[in-house]
Amino acid sequence: MSFDVLIKGGWVLDGTGAPAFRADVGITGDRIAAVGRLTGAEAATVIDAPGRHVMPGLIDCHAHGDALVFDPEVQLAALRQGVTTFVLGQDGLSFAPASTPETFAYATRYFAAVNGTHPSADGPLSVRELLAGYDRATALNTAYLLPHGTIRYDVMGAAERAATPGERAEMLAHVERGLSEGAVGLSTGLEYAPGRYADAEEIAALCAPLGGLPYVTHMRGYGALAGTGMAEVADIARRSGAAVHVSHYHGPAATLLPLVDQARLDGLDVTFDTYPYLRGSTILAMVALPSWIPAADTDRALELLESEPVDWDPELWPRITFSHVPGAEWAEGLSLPDAAAKAGVEPGEFCRRVLIDTRLEAGCVTARPDEGPEGEESVRAILRHPGHTGGSDGIYVGGHPHPRGYGAFARMLGRHVRETGDWTLEQAAVHLASHPARRFGLAGRGLIRPGHAADILVLDSETVSDRATYAAPRTLATGVDDVLVSGVPVLAGGELTGATPGRALRP
Repeated sequence: MSFDVLIKGGWVLDGTGAPAFRADVGITGDRIAAVGRLTGAEAATVIDAPGRHVMPGLIDCHAHGDALVFDPEVQLAALRQGVTTFVLGQDGLSFAPASTPETFAYATRYFAAVNGTHPSADGPLSVRELLAGYDRATALNTAYLLPHGTIRYDVMGAAERAATPGERAEMLAHVERGLSEGAVGLSTGLEYAPGRYADAEEIAALCAPLGGLPYVTHMRGYGALAGTGMAEVADIARRSGAAVHVSHYHGPAATLLPLVDQARLDGLDVTFDTYPYLRGSTILAMVALPSWIPAADTDRALELLESEPVDWDPELWPRITFSHVPGAEWAEGLSLPDAAAKAGVEPGEFCRRVLIDTRLEAGCVTARPDEGPEGEESVRAILRHPGHTGGSDGIYVGGHPHPRGYGAFARMLGRHVRETGDWTLEQAAVHLASHPARRFGLAGRGLIRPGHAADILVLDSETVSDRATYAAPRTLATGVDDVLVSGVPVLAGGELTGATPGRALRP
């Protein structure tokens, strides 16, 4: 027997939830050719794996690598955790479909602190063109959700109202075209502009063509408001018949999990992703701007910030740490009160200046009210739920990002398997690989099985650990030194090989 790559003597976690078994894995081209005791087999590349676990590549169900997936630092951060696929187009805002330069510019500018600036694309841009740009240009696979906010802006601009029937029909045409070009679902960001102005009727109409692909939502409320958010999710699911997937589902488990369980008992197909941290990260404008300032209209928002008094919420200030402040990078990593004190102004005035000077581009890490022991117990309970899939919500923009992009999956494999026992390794492979592959229609992935794509990691379960912290967020994880994507080694000895076999995945 001869293979291109042979992984010898590891404990295989095949992604079905079955117990690990000792086996070799032979790979030919981009596919797994054989799994078993491959005595006498030869290969051009041999990876010795005794004492380590061989797992299907992990799928990050919520990543903001839309522009930065091309960055080798981001690829290394993901691969060192065993992540081989990013699901992009999250929170209703990304680069395509944009039929005009204005739409592309809006999506880029408004979410610059989240998605970054695309290194080569410009508007107009179709989903087909965006996916073609990812294909074989990075070490990671990419899958793409149609961003509702981008589509809405393309049709309605910054309008703060319900869509007309004609506008809904035009948005629906965008969705149908995007699905035909390879999108794996539709996303909304109902706390961001312009998605926040859509009602359930509009969203349900756009979900109608999804078939088995998911409607993925940053809900209208989390934590104490999760009941309101989930009621709307259920309404949209009933109206459209779509499967639904809730992004970064965080808050008190005693409140959140019964909402999911009830929806599933009612016959709705509901899953969710979450990351194992208590702090969040987003754009400063979403957290700080009062609702009367039109965030979707940057020029008007800046005009009002310059001319009108703002009644800021002072209880917010201690919860904000700057992650991205272009032009004032010295403030990155500082809390808002500390940065304001260093600048010699009041916190509200400093917030106003940052929003104006960055043209609403600033990003931040935010402490949530549920931080503390009870919050940690909620994280653990949410991870254990069968509807859970792994997502980092990784944001890689700025000098001091949230550590989740560099540590979420390693933290789940280390702390939540080895230390707390929330999962077995067999369960981790389901939550982080096979379940996400099913959810996003990625057939032939997420399992170690002959004929499946050879996206594979080799894991040292005794040493895997996240090392990224809020103080040092760009610190790489440990415990994953060898990773293959489409049968090609992309991480060897813990370092990038320079290969870029990542595919733009289509359902």
